[in-house]
Amino acid sequence: MLTSFIEGLLCCLTSKPANTVVPVETSEPADGYEFVEVKPGRVLRVRHIIPDRPAVEEPSLGGIVSCKRKITVYRNGQLFIENLGERASAELKTCQNGETEPNSMVEVELTDCRNSSPPVSIPEARSDSVAAGNNGASETGSAGEAPAAGQAEQSQQPRKRRRKPKRTVVIDCERRIAACKGTHSDVALFFIHGVGGSLDIWGSQLDFFSRLGYEVIAPDLAGHGASSSPHIAAAYTFYALAEDMRLIFKRYAKKRNILIGHSYGVSFCTFLAHEFPDQIHKMVMINGGGPTALEPSLCSIFNLPTCVLHCLSPLLAWSFLKAGFARQGSREKQLLKEYNAFNVSSFVLRAMMSGQYWPEGDEVYHAELTVPVLLVHGMHDKFVPVEEDQRMAEILLMAFLKVLEDGSHMVMLECPEAVNTLLHEFFLWEPVTLPPPKKEPKARPETAKPQTDNISEPATVRPATARQT
Repeated sequence: MLTSFIEGLLCCLTSKPANTVVPVETSEPADGYEFVEVKPGRVLRVRHIIPDRPAVEEPSLGGIVSCKRKITVYRNGQLFIENLGERASAELKTCQNGETEPNSMVEVELTDCRNSSPPVSIPEARSDSVAAGNNGASETGSAGEAPAAGQAEQSQQPRKRRRKPKRTVVIDCERRIAACKGTHSDVALFFIHGVGGSLDIWGSQLDFFSRLGYEVIAPDLAGHGASSSPHIAAAYTFYALAEDMRLIFKRYAKKRNILIGHSYGVSFCTFLAHEFPDQIHKMVMINGGGPTALEPSLCSIFNLPTCVLHCLSPLLAWSFLKAGFARQGSREKQLLKEYNAFNVSSFVLRAMMSGQYWPEGDEVYHAELTVPVLLVHGMHDKFVPVEEDQRMAEILLMAFLKVLEDGSHMVMLECPEAVNTLLHEFFLWEPVTLPPPKKEPKARPETAKPQTDNISEPATVRPATARQT
């Protein structure tokens, strides 16, 4: 603590960075690690594991899901989503969060992430609302007075003006979703970490899935881990980092790719799912938050000068341990240090937090996704409330929300076995497409038989056959 304070004081006096902004030295073996130059002078460390697979197994055909929905945005900020999927899509929505009607409508209001509302409800469609009012009036009054009373009530009620939508988006496509096994050579897994971490936080997941035969790719964001750290804040905006992830994806992508993001990394996964909808087969969001546009906070501790943040770095590390882990024992402290869960310079941390500006990533942007999504949430997460992930599950077309009671924000470090099991089951999942109902053959009309009065048909005489003895 005293060393950090002295370094920060020298930074303020000399107007120099509090700490050297260079890649973190790594003593890990070079096997499986690559350094990719995405731009001149901008180098990212990537862990790329290509396991020795057995005989390649042909992927199953899976099931076809009908992705049909209508998204309407009104001028008052109200969002209206109408799901028009068929029975296969309804089966997925049922697995999401309880029982849901196949052709359902969701009406929500665009809200800010800071004022997150509880998950939206799906109202039941009522086609007899107007008729019910007329019937009630006719039951209380006489037959002659009922029409007059109904007309009087209609004249007293103000006429509702039809709202004009600001924007309407119609999605009408089909997706074939199949199981992704480690023996399939056309499958690749991409792991993207969040602010302050590194690819090391995925250590348990990378080892687990590479042993199962999956090809795994995990990059270090710029300024994190062993990637290069530019000296300008513009290098850490959302668009700059998203462009890095786009180039990394194009370099390692296969035919069917699965994106796994944590915290801020979920936003980059969503960006890639929009950029490459045909190549993203499935997606996993771990404590990613609600479907709201990113905007940096004006009143934040990260707006302080870099030298002040460096003086406060021990306090920030303690606060991250308190909020990011369900327990704060010696094991959690060892995980925080061993996996570089929060090991970044003060300059990069300040630039990352102030560069989270992404107005396009609103609820409509997320509602347009047609890829199946697994949401994993740690119950004790103090950074992301569970209500935000619940809202994300309601907005997405196909989403499965799983809550781990023993986990927090760094759930992949706290509960690695449970997270690996959830992810593997989701990778192997494929929808069960119900066959179309069989059409019943039309019954032919019976022909009228001629009536016969007391006329018996002639008996047919069969010839006797010789019986062999």
